Amino acid sequence: MLIALVLLLCLISVQAYANPACAVCTVAVGASLEIARRLGVDDGVVGIWAGAFLVLLGYWTLKWMDKKGWNFKGRDFIILTSSVLMILFMYISHLEYSPKAILIFWLDPFFFATICGALVLHYSSEFYQWMKRKNGGHAHFPFEKVVVPVVALALASWLFYYLQLCAPAVDDLSLL
Repeated sequence: MLIALVLLLCLISVQAYANPACAVCTVAVGASLEIARRLGVDDGVVGIWAGAFLVLLGYWTLKWMDKKGWNFKGRDFIILTSSVLMILFMYISHLEYSPKAILIFWLDPFFFATICGALVLHYSSEFYQWMKRKNGGHAHFPFEKVVVPVVALALASWLFYYLQLCAPAVDDLSLL
């Protein structure tokens, strides 16, 4: 759990950007997560997109707080971290926390994928902002703001699926 908090601390390094995604996209991502799980999509892939969805909810909360004029020290970090940690409610009601070794971490695979998805969306959005600044404040092509994070999430999903990071652990070594 400590490692998960360290990963989430990576979100503190920057401020959130206003209006990171449209409301329709946010609802579409949320609905597609449940459909994907019902269709048997790998938990790592679903976790990546769940983390991205939770960060989007955090961004929308920050945008709403900006409209209300609610600003306080550490606000962006607190809201974004809290929004990602909402995945823990799934463990209370629907999932069993069963950690396993993933790379250098000892975490539940779905939780690990969720944190990775949150970080991928956050840093790909930052990457877009950096590219836009380098191009004189303009996008290189229409909908670049959407394409960059979606491509980054798709690549992360492919890696999780290809590397089988969230595959169930094999209990019987004779099967290997």
